[in-house]
Amino acid sequence: MSEDLQPLSPEEGVDMFLEHRKPSVRESSMQNARHRLSVFLEWCDEEEVDNLNDLTGRDLSLFVSWRQGDVAPITLQKQLSSVRMALRWWADIEAVEDGLAEKLHAPELPDGAQSRDVFLEAGRAKQILRYLDRHHYASRDHALIALIWRTGLRRGAVRALDVGDLDEEDQAIRVEHRPETDTPLKNGDDGSRWVYLGPRWFQILDDFVNNPDRNDVVDDHGRRPLFTTQQSTRPTGHSIYKWLMRALHPCAYAECPHDRTPDECEARGKNAKLAECPSARSPHAVRRGAITNHLNEETAPETVSERMDVSLSVLYEHYDARTEREKMAVRRQDIPE
Repeated sequence: MSEDLQPLSPEEGVDMFLEHRKPSVRESSMQNARHRLSVFLEWCDEEEVDNLNDLTGRDLSLFVSWRQGDVAPITLQKQLSSVRMALRWWADIEAVEDGLAEKLHAPELPDGAQSRDVFLEAGRAKQILRYLDRHHYASRDHALIALIWRTGLRRGAVRALDVGDLDEEDQAIRVEHRPETDTPLKNGDDGSRWVYLGPRWFQILDDFVNNPDRNDVVDDHGRRPLFTTQQSTRPTGHSIYKWLMRALHPCAYAECPHDRTPDECEARGKNAKLAECPSARSPHAVRRGAITNHLNEETAPETVSERMDVSLSVLYEHYDARTEREKMAVRRQDIPE
C-alpha cells in the first residue's frame, strides 16, 4: 500500500462516489449504480475489507470469482463496469492505487451470453418441492425454494423480508424498500409491493416461522427477519445464494446424474465450489424459471411484470425462457376455434 493513500472505508467510499455522481446522472442510473456497488460492499464485508487502501489486483480477482456464476455474464459485465468507475474516482481522491481499476477484469462474454437458457425447469422445481414436502417440510430450504419459485423474488428482496410481512388474511407477503434499516430493494420504492402466495404456499412459510429449528431473532434495527443464520443474524445475499445452490444440487433430493459421489465432488463438502456442479442453479436461474413457469401457466405478462418487479421489455429479453412452441400453446388459448 502506498504511503500517499488516505484511509477510506468501503461504505464511505461508495457514499462519496454516489454523491459525486448524483448531479450528472438520472435517478434510474443512480439506482443501478447503488445496487451494483451494494454487491461490492457485501463482498468487502464478508472478506473484512475495511480500508479501500488495501485493495489489490488479486483482491479484485477474488471479487469477480465470488460474483461469477451468481449472475448472467452480461449482468456481471455491467456490475464490474460500475465498480471500475468507482475505482477510478477513488484513485483520483487517493483512496486506491492509480491503475487499480484496470486490474478488474471481466470474463469474456461467451456467444449467446444474453440468452435465457439457464433456468430452473418446472419439472425439476416440482420434484424438489415434492421431496422437501415429504422429507423436510417447513425447513429453511423448503421455505426458501417454495418462496422464490412461487414469487420469483430477487435475493435482496428475500433477505429484506420480516416475519411481520406475512399476512394470513390475504395469504400474501409484503415486499418493502427499507434502506434506512439495511434492506433496500433493487428498484427502490418502486419495488415495494404485496405479492399473493395462496393457501398452500403461505402455509409453508407460516409453518417455517414456527419451526423450532429456525433461529427466531431480532436484528439491530428491532426487526424480526424471516430468514436467519445460525449466528442469529439476517443473512447476506451471498448466504442465500449458497443455501439455494446447495439445496438445488440433484444429489440433495435424488441421485447424482453426473456419476459423482459427495466425497469426490468439488461442489459438495465444507469448502465446496457450489457452481462446479453441472446441474447447479443460482437464485437468478430460479427467478427466471419462476417467471417462465408463470407465463406457461397463462399468467398475463403484465401481471408477471408487476408481480416479479420487472419491466415487460426486460422480461421478454432476459427472463422468458419459453420455447417458440410453448409460446404458441399459450397464445392459442386466446384464438377462437
